Amino acid sequence: MSVVSIDDVAEIALGLPGVSEGTRYGNRTWFVAGKGFAWERPFSKADLKRFGDTAVPDGPILAVATEDLGEKEALLGAKPDLFFTIAHFDGYAALLLRLSGLTKKGLHEVLVDAWLSCAPRKAADEYLTAHAKRRR
Repeated sequence: MSVVSIDDVAEIALGLPGVSEGTRYGNRTWFVAGKGFAWERPFSKADLKRFGDTAVPDGPILAVATEDLGEKEALLGAKPDLFFTIAHFDGYAALLLRLSGLTKKGLHEVLVDAWLSCAPRKAADEYLTAHAKRRR
């Protein structure tokens, strides 16, 4: 499995309708309709301290929006080797993931889901309709 990078995130995210890249809190962030749906998320000193004796995930970390807290919990339960959270994200519909655990196809799926959670309804419906036709 080839390791994906933040540049792969940019390539895939910018290929989605209406996406722009900017920075938020000094980190690369991808936006749709003014909402950040994916962003680089290095750990702060406070984050590192909270890990205590627990191993800190290595490699690039990406934060992605989820539809709601239910989806966040479902993803955390389904793929704990890939998705995780930290105290800073408690009560927030977003989670973290290790890029080193993804293929480009997996990254694409994660980014599309995050994009769908923030995209305007019309854009999301058009995207889903167009991609459903391609699968037939």
